[in-house]
Order: sequence, then C-alpha cells, then structure tokens
Amino acid sequence: MTYVVALDIGGTHARFALASIAADGTIQLREPVTLKTGDYASIQTAWQEFERQCDEPVPRAAAIAIAAPVTGETVRMTNNSWVLHTDALDEQLKLEKVTLLNDFAAVAHAVARAPEDQFLHLTGPDAPLPAKGTVSVIGPGTGLGVAQLYRHPGGYHVQATEGGHVDFPPVDHIDDLILIRLRQQHRRVSTERVVSGPGIVAIYEALAALEKRAVPEIEDRRIWQLGLDREDALASAAVDRFCLSLGGIAGDYALAHGAGAVVIAGGLGYRLRDLLPRSGFAGRFRFKGRYEQLMASLPVKLIVHPQPGLFGAAAAFAQEHLGGPPA
Repeated sequence: MTYVVALDIGGTHARFALASIAADGTIQLREPVTLKTGDYASIQTAWQEFERQCDEPVPRAAAIAIAAPVTGETVRMTNNSWVLHTDALDEQLKLEKVTLLNDFAAVAHAVARAPEDQFLHLTGPDAPLPAKGTVSVIGPGTGLGVAQLYRHPGGYHVQATEGGHVDFPPVDHIDDLILIRLRQQHRRVSTERVVSGPGIVAIYEALAALEKRAVPEIEDRRIWQLGLDREDALASAAVDRFCLSLGGIAGDYALAHGAGAVVIAGGLGYRLRDLLPRSGFAGRFRFKGRYEQLMASLPVKLIVHPQPGLFGAAAAFAQEHLGGPPA
C-alpha cells in the first residue's frame, strides 16, 4: 500500500486528503480538509495547517493539482495569489516524491479511473464512455477548466489545456449583449468570463439590461442561490442561460478535440446536476449546423464523484511513480 497526500488547489479553496493506493491500483480517499486560499499566504503555510489538523503522520509523498498551467519552475495561480516554485516544493513541504499537474488534468485522470456508477447521463446515447479515443472534460467553477483524455489499449494519456481562455463565442442576440457589456470592462472576453461561477453576474446584468431594468449590484453567489432555488425570475433566467452557454461551449470543445464523448465536471457542474438534463444544455450542445447529427451521437455525462480533483491527483501520482495504468 502506498500513501500520499492529495491536494487540489483552486481559485477559492485548497483541498487536502490522505489517499491510499493499493497494489491493484485501487484508490481510497480519507475525508478531505478544505481551506480557503485567501486565508493563507502560500501553499507552505496551508500545508502546515493541514498537518496540524491531521490526526496521524502525514506521508512524505504528495500529488498536487493546481488551477494554473504547469509549464516551468514558477507557477502562478490563475485565480488566486499563490506562487509555486516547482523545483523547491519537495524541500518546502519535506517531500520525497511529488506529482504536480494542472487541476483539470487531475479531473481527467479521475474520469479515466472512476467506475461507471460515478457518472450521470446528460444527453446523447446512454452508453459508457468509449474505451478508445478522446473524451473532452469540461468544468465550470471559479474559472473554466478544460482537458482532454485519450484512451488507448492498455492505458490512457491526459492532456492539460487552457481552453477556458479562448474567446467567448456568441450564438444569439443575448450572447451579443453579454459580449458587448463585458467588452466595456475587459480588453478581451474569454469564455470563462461567462461560463464560470462569477460569469453568472455578466449574464444576469445583460438580461436586466435587455428588459430595461435597473441593474442591481449583486454577488454571483446570491444569483446562484436565487436562481437554483427558483426564488427570483431574473436569477432563474440567468441560470437557464448559463446552461445554454455551457452546452454550446462543451459542443465546441468536443468538435475541436475530435471527441467521442464529453464529461462535465467542476463544483458548479455538480450543483447543476439536476437542472442540466432538463435545461437547454442538450439543444445548444447539438446546435452545430451540419454537424448536428454527429453531436447527437456523442454521450455526454456528468462526473458525480465528490472529489474528482483529489481522486485524479492520486491517480496521476500512481501513473507517474507506481507504473500504472500506463500513459
């Protein structure tokens, strides 16, 4: 049995969990410890707090998933202020082995390793994920995560991307209005300005302007609460529009990746699990002109594993250090 600390660092929270990896590759996670990144100066001080809360010895091995491109010796978080020095992590955290990867690459590892009962069918054929070929993994949260999973006989390969930062693609006049309003605030409007947790504000404000209402100042969390609980008509319409946008960009990524299936992930994706199957998500996913029939043939699922980032980080550690499943 191999024991590691799995760590998933997002824009808002850092989640830690002890993980065990059996000889047959089975991964078990202990109850996670969740810390707010804004409450800690660095990964090192957050790690010290995790050690303080842990009631048993902490392994000297770690699998760290971070919400940023992992491309050099210095990694700057996309949506929080932490800076990680990859060549010094083992010394700072007193580690003997470490795996460092993009947070959505970790989610793709979870998609590769999770059992079928950890997926909820959203649209397309109600069939298992393909055993061979590409699966697009997309997830809205504090930002928008995108990764590719390529399965081949005997193993799989995960490709991290920064697909959430491609240009936002308007489809109709409401999208045009959202884009116009965001261009007044930002030099360039990326997809995650709309399809992310904070992006609901731009949608809400655009819908208010469309109806010539005064645009109130309101936080994204409040809009989500009101919209998901159906307590406010405008917030509900904003959540419904968000589902449309998520479906549209999920279809775009599937086309760009040549995917045979799509998996929606992320904390916000999980919160939308009951709404997505009965929203306009599926229609907008298929709305690709001459490729509508192709889009209808792709299974689209939602991963419902409670901690895919932590589970996937441990899976990535096993692939790198324990030899399986191979890339």
